[in-house]
Amino acid sequence: MIGVDTNILVRLFVADDKNQAAKARAFLSRRTVEDPAYVSVVTLIELMWVLKRGYGYKRDGQLTVLQAFLESANVVLEHEGAVRVIVEQHADTSVDLADILIAETSRMAGCTSLVTFDKPASKLVNGMDLLT
Repeated sequence: MIGVDTNILVRLFVADDKNQAAKARAFLSRRTVEDPAYVSVVTLIELMWVLKRGYGYKRDGQLTVLQAFLESANVVLEHEGAVRVIVEQHADTSVDLADILIAETSRMAGCTSLVTFDKPASKLVNGMDLLT
């Protein structure tokens, strides 16, 4: 298994550098079930942020990226269950996908809640509580 940094995935989905995009596609096409690419939750959160802030990806585009990872047999996602929850249960909310992923992975780790100073997220994300 080989880990993948965010910049490889950005090139794959944005292809703003044709040479790097081709290298990213070639690398991932060589991955198999026996020798997959590994994408950490930190990489996913950073990817969602870069796609949204840097490239103007809307929620649907971000969800499409996450769904592509879930459907790929040659990619292993850290906390795949949390990513699946986002795609299946939170597609129609306005909450930032990274906030949902942070809350869901905290819940999966056994946390009873996740404290935040983010007022809108604390109202919309299950298990996220405003620290007052």
